[in-house]
Amino acid sequence: MARKKKKNFVLDTNVILHDFRCLDNFEENDVYLPIVVLEELDKFKKGNDQINYNAREFLRQLDVITDDNLFTNGTPLGSGMGNLFVATGIKDQERVYAMFPERIPDHRILSAVMEISERDPKTKTILVTKDINLRMKARAIGLSAEDYINDKVADVFLFEKQHTTFSNMDSAVIDALYASPDGIPFDEFDLVTPVNPNECFIMKNGRKSVLARYNPFTNKICRIEKQTCYGIQPRNAEQTFAFEVLMDPDIKLAALTGKAGTGKTLLALASALKQSEDYNQVLLARPIVALGNKELGFLPGDEKQKIAPYMQPLFDNLAVIKSHIPYGGAESRNIEQMQTEKRLEIEALAYIRGRSLSEMICIIDEAQNLTPHEIKTIITRAGEGTKMIFAGDLQQIDSPYLDAQSNGLAYMIDKMTGQDLFAHVNLVKGERSKLSEIASTLL
Repeated sequence: MARKKKKNFVLDTNVILHDFRCLDNFEENDVYLPIVVLEELDKFKKGNDQINYNAREFLRQLDVITDDNLFTNGTPLGSGMGNLFVATGIKDQERVYAMFPERIPDHRILSAVMEISERDPKTKTILVTKDINLRMKARAIGLSAEDYINDKVADVFLFEKQHTTFSNMDSAVIDALYASPDGIPFDEFDLVTPVNPNECFIMKNGRKSVLARYNPFTNKICRIEKQTCYGIQPRNAEQTFAFEVLMDPDIKLAALTGKAGTGKTLLALASALKQSEDYNQVLLARPIVALGNKELGFLPGDEKQKIAPYMQPLFDNLAVIKSHIPYGGAESRNIEQMQTEKRLEIEALAYIRGRSLSEMICIIDEAQNLTPHEIKTIITRAGEGTKMIFAGDLQQIDSPYLDAQSNGLAYMIDKMTGQDLFAHVNLVKGERSKLSEIASTLL
C-alpha cells in the first residue's frame, strides 16, 4: 500500500473549543497552532460552559506535552503521529490584508496558514476550521481549508426518514399480532429489510394494518397500542411510536427528532409526568444559544431572570399539558405538588453540569445545539434508574460552528443505533396547527 503523503494542518480556535482532544486525530500529519489561537483560548478559560471547560482542558494537555522544541522543531504528538508546532513570529501577509484589511484574529490565522505554506511548499498546508466564512475567505486567496470532520455523521438523512412500512404482509400475521398482547417471536418473521432494536414500523395488507415494534428485550415483535399521557393523545403514527418508546422503562436513552411543531418536547414531558411516580425527579433542560449577538450579560436581572426567556418554550409545553387535564384533578394536583417539592424542574443546561443524575427522567430540549462532547458529558452523568430523552430538529441549528452532520444529537443517534437500551423516533407531521404545518413546509 502506498504511504499517504504528509500534510500540515493549521487549527482554528473553534476546532479546539469543539473538541479539546482534537490533537489525537491527525494521524502522522503535523499540526500547527498559530500563536493567536493561544491568545483566543486565554479568553475562554473562565466560565462554566462546555467551551470554557474545553479551553482549560486543551491548555492543560498542551502544558504536559510542551518542551523547548514546540516553538522551533516541533514536539512529537505520540507514536505514529506527527509533530505539534506553535507558529510564532507570523508576519502580516500582504495578499491577506489586501483583500481583508481588518486586523482581526481570523486574518492573522490566514497569514499563518500562508506563511507555513510558503515555508514548506512541498507539503500541502490546510486550514482546519468550523467557521464556514473563514473557509470561504481562505479559498478566496488560494489557501486550502477544511471542516473538522472527525465526529461528523456520514448520512444524517437516514435519521430524518419516515417510518418503515412493510406492505403486502400476510393477513394472518397482522391478525396474530392483534391477538397476541405479548408479541410474536422475531424469528417467525421474514422481513424484507432489517430492523434495529426498538425500531417502530407499520405492517400492512390491503386495508389491514398494525403498528409494531421490535422489542430486543423479549426478542419479539409487538403490537403498539395508542396511549394517552396527561391528556395528550398521539395524532399520528410517529407520535404513537414516540409514546411507545418513551413509556418503556427498559429504554434508558431516547431521541426524538423532527421539525418545529411535531410535538417532540410535549410528548417527552407528557410521558415523563405519566411516569413521575417511578422516578424521584423530572428535569427539563435546554442549552442557551444567545440570539442576535446578544450574550446573557446584556439582559437585565439576575441569572434566573436572564435565562427565563430561553426557558419559556418549556413552560409553554407545561401549560399545554395543564390545559388538557381537568383543573383541580389528580394530575393537575400532582404537577403542582411536583413543582412545589422541586421534583419537576426546568433549568438551563449549564446548571446541571457537574450533577449526578440519578433516579430521574432528564429531558434535554434543542439537543441539536450541543456538540458531541457535550452530549457525551451529559449521558455519562446518568446514574442508576435514570432515563434520558434528547429532542431536537437536525435542520434548525443555532450554533455557528455546528451543522446537521456535526451536532451532538446526530452523533448520538449514529453511535447508539443498534443498542438495546436506545430508541429513536423521527416525527414527520406537524400537529401544532394547520398554519404552522404549511409554514414549516413551504417557507
